[in-house]
Order: sequence, then structure tokens, then C-alpha cells
Amino acid sequence: MAKIKVGIIGVGGIGERVLTQFQAHPEIEVRGIFDTNNSRLQEISAGFSITAAGHYRELLDDPAINLIYIAVPPKFHNQFVLEALEYGKNVLCEKPLASTVAEAAEMLHAAEAKGLLHAVNFPSVFAPGFIELERLVNQGFLGALRRIELHCHFQEWPRYWQKNSWISSREQGGFVREVFPHFIQMIQQLFGDICDVTASLELPKDPDLCETGIIASGRMANGIPILLNGLTGIGMKEKLRFDLYGSEGTLSLLNWSELWASRINEPQTKLEVAGSGHYSAFMDELVQAFDAKSSRLVTFKQGYEVQKVLDTLLNKS
Repeated sequence: MAKIKVGIIGVGGIGERVLTQFQAHPEIEVRGIFDTNNSRLQEISAGFSITAAGHYRELLDDPAINLIYIAVPPKFHNQFVLEALEYGKNVLCEKPLASTVAEAAEMLHAAEAKGLLHAVNFPSVFAPGFIELERLVNQGFLGALRRIELHCHFQEWPRYWQKNSWISSREQGGFVREVFPHFIQMIQQLFGDICDVTASLELPKDPDLCETGIIASGRMANGIPILLNGLTGIGMKEKLRFDLYGSEGTLSLLNWSELWASRINEPQTKLEVAGSGHYSAFMDELVQAFDAKSSRLVTFKQGYEVQKVLDTLLNKS
């Protein structure tokens, strides 16, 4: 197949990370980049030897570009996705898909109407730890699933490495919007849609600042309960823990990559998991999708289902 030729809109921290992975793959070529922060744009252009576009429409107008990767802040996803689709470009969008479920629905319908490839950047489901967890679940390791729990604890938010103008804002930042979608997608990929979500947010007095805590619950269609718990500004090192409790066994994904397991009357032990990095696997799946082969890419449809849960958690619906 011909190479995937990418135009990137947004080269902040995540955009740069994905750009690095694009360049590392032999079947993908980055043809141009754009960012409204001109100093950042020029820095990345020089560092990666990639053409910097003077306007994002230069990327949309380039007939050779067949994929637009959108890595701008969430409130701009809808605008850029719809315009890229109108130009006939396949789209990879950062998560969460949109600012609201209404925007996500609009983007999904537009992508399906155009018949173009559409995907959301959820790299965690390609990580070896999650792939092994999924295999064990499907193999019946848990027995009867009893409960799903997510615990996300942060010493501070934003973390020291992700300071920017929007990540701490109530409008489009916060750990619920930035971190929870990864795990919502994991749950829905493993077990189906999440229902009956209720949430209690802890919000600071400053109306411009994002949440500092959340306790939420929901259930799977079969009634299995889900607990979602998050807190910032606490005296501990960041810890993310995704737990699946079953009648015969328990599986835990710790800090994205460590897989721990136990069976009845056994202590929980860390499993050694083989496999390549999640982004390299993600790029392979992207190439397969372009080659019209079966792919595990997370589509806008799945991104829309995640957005429905996210809106409820953030009291938007």
C-alpha cells in the first residue's frame, strides 16, 4: 500500500509524542504541521525537519495528505474534525472526542456520511498490559465479574510536566476529562456500555478551575457495579489503579502498564507481560485500517459512547 501521509494540527506535548511515533513507522510520512503557537511550531519544525504550514488549511489543501491528526485542546476538536472531513481527509482525533455528546454525535454522523476512516487516539488499549488483561478476561480468569473499580490519585493537577493554558480549566481541562476516558474506553471495550452513571464532583471556588475530586458510580447492562474515584492535591505519588474483581480471580492494571493478578487464597502477584510499546502497536493498527484490514482502532462511534459517560461525570447531561 502507499504510505499514510499525515498533516498534524496541534504540536503540543501529546502532538509531539504522536509525531515521534509517526516518524518511526516505515509506512507513515508526516508532510506538514501547524500550531497557533508560532514559536512552538518553529521549534518542532526545526527539530523534526518537517514543513511548518502558515495556516492549517494548507494541510487540508494538500492533495497528498490522506490523514489529518488533530491534537488541539478539546473545545476545538469539533471545528477541525468537521472541516477536515469536508475536505475529504481521514481523521485521527485526540481524546476525548469532543466537548459535549452533541458535538461527538455531529462528528460521528459526518464521518460516517463521508465514508472516511475515523479514529480517536486511545493508545492505552494497545498496551501489552491491557492486551493481556483482555485475554485473561475473555479466557474466564475472573470467573463471574463482581465489580469494576477505578482509582486515580494525583499529587497535583496539572502534573508538573503538562502545564499549559487549558489543562487546569473547568471548560476543557481536568483529570476527569483527560484521564478517565482511557479507562471508560477500556471498560466499554471489555464489557459493553456503562449505564446509570451518577457523580459527585468536588469543585474549587474559582469557577474557571477544574475539579479537584470525584466519586462516581454506574453499572454494566447486566447490573455489575462500577466505582470511579479520583482526587488531586494529596500527599502521595501519582497512582492509577484499574481493578476487576471476580468470583475466581482479580486483575489490576496499575499505572497504565503493570498487570497484577490473583486467584482464590493467593496473594496478588505482578505478571510479566511481553509485547511492543503501545504507540508502535497503535501505528501498526492504523496502517492495517488504511489497508482495509481488520483493525482495533477506536472509532468515533466508540468515542461517542465514551463521551456520553464523560458528559454525565462532568454534570453536562
